[in-house]
Amino acid sequence: MQIEIVAVGRLKETYWIEAQAEYLKRLTRFADAKVHETTEEKLPDGASSVAEAQGRHKEGIRILQALPKQSMAIALDLTGEVPDSPGLAALFREWTNKGKSSFIFIIGGSTGLSPEVLNRADFRLCLSRLTFPRQMARIVLLEQIYRVMKILGNETYHK
Repeated sequence: MQIEIVAVGRLKETYWIEAQAEYLKRLTRFADAKVHETTEEKLPDGASSVAEAQGRHKEGIRILQALPKQSMAIALDLTGEVPDSPGLAALFREWTNKGKSSFIFIIGGSTGLSPEVLNRADFRLCLSRLTFPRQMARIVLLEQIYRVMKILGNETYHK
């Protein structure tokens, strides 16, 4: 199984970098997991909605270029489905039973994902109705993917 996260922006703080490395290490037992970071469009504070849309579009082009066509694309989106951990594991089981083995999770920039990226996504996932910084969302996503792998492997994991 291949799992990739395509994320707009880079992790800068050591604690996020270390947390990402830890979950990527844990995932090696279950999958070939990696993170691909794309460049974030820098927008001034108080940018207009037009400028934000243009920035999302430019980020979207870079995201789409990073997505292999055969992979199942899962966009993190506030309007997406909000499964619990066993529910996400059930979705993974369903997808793998349908022959999927390559999954790409997409995390947008500070203004979200472009319509083109959302339209390309095979599934829209919402981690929570709460708003998280995208760096934290990346770590929460990695932890949940690890939890899913443990659930699918019938392995115990703290609750």
